[in-house]
Amino acid sequence: MKEFLVELTTTVPEGTDPAEVGRRRAAEAVRAGELAAAGHLVRLWRPVGELRSIGVWRAADEGELHEKVLGTLPLWPWMTSVVTALEPHPNDPGRAAVTA
Repeated sequence: MKEFLVELTTTVPEGTDPAEVGRRRAAEAVRAGELAAAGHLVRLWRPVGELRSIGVWRAADEGELHEKVLGTLPLWPWMTSVVTALEPHPNDPGRAAVTA
């Protein structure tokens, strides 16, 4: 699988019922756990003081990432995304741990 750096920003549409927002956020947590267990969601961060997330995700290609991974998130209809395909860097200190 290929790795992608993904920045997700969620904007709840004005006037959305708070109960709907709560339902979707709860379902989002469950789905994120499922995607992590399946090896698609590797790491996830939230910049301090911001309402966006940055994560490392895995998929066969960018099409699968959008259609079968990110597109299954309950908050996806409210999200904008920036996706950057990643490749290993020869000086990555984490590479030694992965290949050992």
